[in-house]
Amino acid sequence: MRYDKAVIVAWAAEKDSSMDRDIWSGLTVFAQIVEAGSFAGAAKRMGVSASALSHAMRALEARLDIRLLNRTTRSLAPTDAGEVLLARLQPAMASVEHVLGELDSVRSRPVGRVRVNAHKPAAAYLILPRLPVFSRDHPDVSIDLTVDDGLVDIVAERFDCGVRHEQALQGDMISVRISNPLTLIFVASPAYLDLHGHPDNPEDLHRHRCISYRHATSGALHRWEFEHNGVRTERAVPASFVTNDVDIMHDAALAGLGICCLLLEQAEAHVRSGDLVEIMPGWAPALPPCHLYYSSKRQPTTAFRAFLEAMRKF
Repeated sequence: MRYDKAVIVAWAAEKDSSMDRDIWSGLTVFAQIVEAGSFAGAAKRMGVSASALSHAMRALEARLDIRLLNRTTRSLAPTDAGEVLLARLQPAMASVEHVLGELDSVRSRPVGRVRVNAHKPAAAYLILPRLPVFSRDHPDVSIDLTVDDGLVDIVAERFDCGVRHEQALQGDMISVRISNPLTLIFVASPAYLDLHGHPDNPEDLHRHRCISYRHATSGALHRWEFEHNGVRTERAVPASFVTNDVDIMHDAALAGLGICCLLLEQAEAHVRSGDLVEIMPGWAPALPPCHLYYSSKRQPTTAFRAFLEAMRKF
């Protein structure tokens, strides 16, 4: 749930227009801290310093003359009074937020910010190329794009949506396909191939140096996949260079560190120029289509709906 200042101020005005608005700003901070589980987590969400939130909480507790949080160096939790306060406030906040969402839906012009979390290939080759037209058509919408190759809880991290392959989607989400399958290609530099020779098939890779990817969330080394004549297989390969960044993999292949599996979009310009050479043609698999996903429990804003429609076009 979002605890925007506007939501709390609106609720405050409805309940008692004479109330000190600073109290409601403080309650925003209080709710964010409890939801995030820490001052640092809430500060990251709100884009302010943890010390500023600590000051705001002290001011709120002094104004109300009651302690709302029990905090130590190791833990943080609401007091009994804090629990009672949150239990009464949260339904009202949710109700007002729902009303604000309905008001937003009747706007004729999308306005606001859309926060997106996407893995690097989707960010670079799916989202970014569509943004110039989107920005031209919707100048009052700003995009906040976080590139993250790990698995992310977009609700807890307060993103409007995420972009991943379908098998990586969170439960209880609405997903929309935004791409075709992504073509992969095996490549190496001419210098590497002059020194080590050309592999003809995956069986030959045991005598080669390979550039491999380490998954950001699990830390596991990616097993290479192959597809030939409709048969898909996977295997571990000798990993002479490992990274968790697909752009570094691309740079390592250009530097002659070994054989690499890249997106066609990453490699095709270098293949045309001769800086990279395609190897094992007919053995590269395709990645599943990318999906944009968002919470089924959240009221989409007009800005988000406009962004979603732009991403559908492929």
